[in-house]
Amino acid sequence: MADKMCENNQVTIMGEIVSDFSYSHEVYGEGFYMVEVSVHRLSSFVDYIPVMVSERLVNVQESAEGKCVYITGQFRSFNRHEEHKNRLVLSVFAREFELVEQFEEENAANQIFLDGFICKESVYRKTPLGREIADLLVAVNRSYGKSDYIPCICWGRNARFASGFEVGSHVQIWGRIQSREYVKKISETQVEQRVAYEVSVSKIEFLE
Repeated sequence: MADKMCENNQVTIMGEIVSDFSYSHEVYGEGFYMVEVSVHRLSSFVDYIPVMVSERLVNVQESAEGKCVYITGQFRSFNRHEEHKNRLVLSVFAREFELVEQFEEENAANQIFLDGFICKESVYRKTPLGREIADLLVAVNRSYGKSDYIPCICWGRNARFASGFEVGSHVQIWGRIQSREYVKKISETQVEQRVAYEVSVSKIEFLE
């Protein structure tokens, strides 16, 4: 059953570690740590992806900053309560975490496959230049009755297609994880620079 759940949420990334390991939490005596991995797009842009890894997969006491890493796992979410409301926090949960020799930027990997259900009405819009965009929130089931809620963004023809999905629609999505900086207004006089994570969709299918 657990293997089946892993199949509906698959991530592969290969990039460069750009932070030290920072302690996150412990489960049944097993410590989990956060680390940030940079992955180059085909354009000059770089995505910075947060990864959660067990101390059993890598020596978290030694800095791996600047090293290349190959990771497979799942894109997971949890709600963090802050400012009197919940904030969706996303990261890659590593099942494999392998330090590798230097690789060429064009060989960098960033792939994700999701099999889940639309859990919020899609938002379709056009940019000032006329580019079509649709924002989706996809619930992907995990074992033990849990689900991950993954924001996804579609473009062009995919956006038009996705704009017709109803809540509860069963979909499969292929794409990549991207990071995006934005400014959050905290008060009338205070703003905060934040980073959002989402799946940029390259292919989407509707399942009956």
